[in-house]
Amino acid sequence: MKKLESTWYNMAVVLTLISVIAAAALAYVNEQTKGPIADIQQRNEAQAIKTVLCDDNAVVTDTIVNGDVVVYVTDNGAAVKTTDPQNGSFGGGLTIMVGLDPEFRVLGYTVLLSNETPGLGAKAGEWFQKGGKGDIIGRTAGQLAATKDGGEVDAITASTITTRSFLRAVNNAYAEYAKVINK
Repeated sequence: MKKLESTWYNMAVVLTLISVIAAAALAYVNEQTKGPIADIQQRNEAQAIKTVLCDDNAVVTDTIVNGDVVVYVTDNGAAVKTTDPQNGSFGGGLTIMVGLDPEFRVLGYTVLLSNETPGLGAKAGEWFQKGGKGDIIGRTAGQLAATKDGGEVDAITASTITTRSFLRAVNNAYAEYAKVINK
């Protein structure tokens, strides 16, 4: 077999063919995994609702969607999926689910998506839990702030930006749930 001559035209054709084949393969894989990924995300959110409300029998009675914020109303409060409205986290994204009782006290939370720095901002998943250094469980949401900002919540060591973003997300959950209650 004769070797293909190395010309600009031949290289362009070969690279175009490789690109088209790779794009088709990626499109196929994306289409095949879209459904299973959506199912997994739905199951994870259902489990997160029960986790943040500390109630394995929690039943969602209403779902209110406001942009990127989703409020899952239950008989015992609400689980709110939210982000920092200012998108001010260091790593570029922090999505959390926060459980609030009818008096707006934080029942629990879980981090659903985090692009924070491993070992620093990524500690948000544990830092603010019961017994953690920045424990927010049982506190009334709405005005939560880091001690550096005049609040009472200890910031994640070397990660004040992530702490502020996380607390803004929790306060945003409060604001959205308050809208639902005050309707």
